[in-house]
Amino acid sequence: MPPVVTSRDVPPSGELRIATGTIVTPAARELAQQRGVAIVEVDPHELSGLAPPERTVILGADHAGFRLKEALKPVVEDCGYVVRDVGVYDESPADYPEIAARVAELVAAGRAARGIIVDGAGTGSAIAANKVPGIRAAPCYDKASARSSREHNDANVLTLGGCCLTVSQAEEVLRTWLATPFAGGRHTARVQKIAELDERYRTWKSPNSSDS
Repeated sequence: MPPVVTSRDVPPSGELRIATGTIVTPAARELAQQRGVAIVEVDPHELSGLAPPERTVILGADHAGFRLKEALKPVVEDCGYVVRDVGVYDESPADYPEIAARVAELVAAGRAARGIIVDGAGTGSAIAANKVPGIRAAPCYDKASARSSREHNDANVLTLGGCCLTVSQAEEVLRTWLATPFAGGRHTARVQKIAELDERYRTWKSPNSSDS
């Protein structure tokens, strides 16, 4: 389902830039007209270009993580980042591997420095995201795991469990994760070894596989 713009998304003045295909509710269009706000449709990639990659966070969730994703949006923005929400946009059933792939591919492509995925437990999305070369996704449940994943592993994707964490717990993990830099030093060589594994297995075939 495409994203939906409601009256609460309409700014007091200026223009409202939305991705092509976005649904704008009648109430939102009416309010925009009253305020003199122009609704401008642009390519989704142009929206991500409003902030440099290092200040952009890709945010995604399946149905089990939808509510927590929505609650964490303003937290990410309060930390000084621009959010690019890739879905889902309601609580209709969705498959977490598809959402994880959307987030991971954009991060791996350099569209954003970091991504956040929320599903039921945070584990499945981490497994799926880590199938994308260049991704180091970490499921985190407390400040210690969030800090370690950034300091030691230079994690570029955070996964959270919408059924395991309260909003306040998730916010604590998220703020810690976004605020913690990679420590470098001896950890640099270890992260490089992870990158080498990515390269090694891009074209790897199991000894039991057949070329036919």
